[in-house]
Amino acid sequence: MDEPPRQHPKDLLHGVTLEKIVRTIHEKYGWEEMGMRVRIRCFRENPSIKSSLTFLRKTPWAREKMEAWYRWEVRQDERDQAQ
Repeated sequence: MDEPPRQHPKDLLHGVTLEKIVRTIHEKYGWEEMGMRVRIRCFRENPSIKSSLTFLRKTPWAREKMEAWYRWEVRQDERDQAQ
């Protein structure tokens, strides 16, 4: 009776944690690029996943930028796989 989780195709963030977003982007681009694209101190000075998550959870505009960047990355990956 266990049903698989339903996918929400229009919501790319459904089921994605903020930690996964930060880790995914960090693994692909690194702190330096993250700090250039989203100009926040936690990406530029002594960056860590923990400090980034703390800041992003408290700062809606910064979190929105990271979520938008993640959505863009997911779409790019889908396009690349379709080719």
